[in-house]
Amino acid sequence: MLALLIICGTLIGVAVGRYPWLRMNRATIAITGATLLVVIGAIPLERAYTAIDLNTIVLLFAMMILNVNLRLAGFFRLVGGWVIRWARSPRWLLALIIGAAGLLSALFLNDTIVLMFTPLVLEITALLKRNPVPYLIGLVTAANIGSVATITGNPQNMLIGMSSQIPYVTFAAYLAPVALFGLGVAWGVLVLLYRQEFAPGVFAETACLPARRYRPLLRKSLLATGLMLGAFLWGVPIPLAAMSAAVLLLVTRRLKPARVFVELDWTLLVFFSALFVVTGAIETTGWSEQLFALAKPIAERGVLALAGVAAGLSNLVSNVPAVLLFRPLISHFPWPQQAWLTLAMATTLAGNLTLLGSVANLIVAEIAQQRGVRLSFTEYLKAGVPITILSLAFGVIWLTWIA
Repeated sequence: MLALLIICGTLIGVAVGRYPWLRMNRATIAITGATLLVVIGAIPLERAYTAIDLNTIVLLFAMMILNVNLRLAGFFRLVGGWVIRWARSPRWLLALIIGAAGLLSALFLNDTIVLMFTPLVLEITALLKRNPVPYLIGLVTAANIGSVATITGNPQNMLIGMSSQIPYVTFAAYLAPVALFGLGVAWGVLVLLYRQEFAPGVFAETACLPARRYRPLLRKSLLATGLMLGAFLWGVPIPLAAMSAAVLLLVTRRLKPARVFVELDWTLLVFFSALFVVTGAIETTGWSEQLFALAKPIAERGVLALAGVAAGLSNLVSNVPAVLLFRPLISHFPWPQQAWLTLAMATTLAGNLTLLGSVANLIVAEIAQQRGVRLSFTEYLKAGVPITILSLAFGVIWLTWIA
């Protein structure tokens, strides 16, 4: 019971993001909970080490290195320049922002995409004298939706990909159509909600977004990305393919390693490692059997029931902990591959429901706030609810029919 108390306290802290009167974030809460579980003997130290899925950690680490190099090379600003150059009207601008965010989030981490693109969207809308709020909502919902398409799109998909051993191409073949439909839904909902902003018409004047590029690093980063994607398609183990691309970028005469490593999100790596230990304790203490007893009736009801529970749990404890709670149970489900894909779809799309639904949402709101633009909870909710419901509904229908 003490172990259960610590596990629940950890998951609640992770969901809320902090404890009252304490300066703790999700990573410190998770690692504190994991350590306490080892101290009380809920999980032996050696078992705690083996509970950490190194495939997921290595993949996450490698993708961070790739993203940092692309940022330093000016790739994301270059894409922003293309968006503003091709945008001829407000509707086209929204479509290009959604398309770029969705595509890049499928290839790279969605949190990285919103971190890089939020300042660019604010700069573009200021240059064109537009209301930035619908474009920011379009950016973050597209980043979340686009990331559902591939294993490398977001942290929970990485975890699912490594746990399920579903090939990269197979994963994308099932979930890319869901992402494409969701991106269209996001554009349509925002155009309907903000009719004045997206009234038919063209921009009276064009604008230019200055681009700062480091061409040698840009060429090398794009080459590494292309080789990595080729290795994914060839069937090379995903962590090995990603780490090989990262190592290629670390062999350099121009860029100091410290500049790359200081940009990595070490907090996220600590957070993941600690959560592996916490959920490992659920297995060693026998609570996973109780969870399976609750989950079995859900599994027998099919995609709709599992998606509903996964989406609800994601909004209670966040998507990564939700996936980790389901992780030891999925192999016992009647159709494990369908269940894994449903879990990836539901936990990712559920992040669009509220402003607190995903880390990407909070990143956009925080950066916008720092620059004098307020994206409120209720303003986001007007678009987030219909986008989430419609995209989830299509995902359920699609996976029920095709998977």
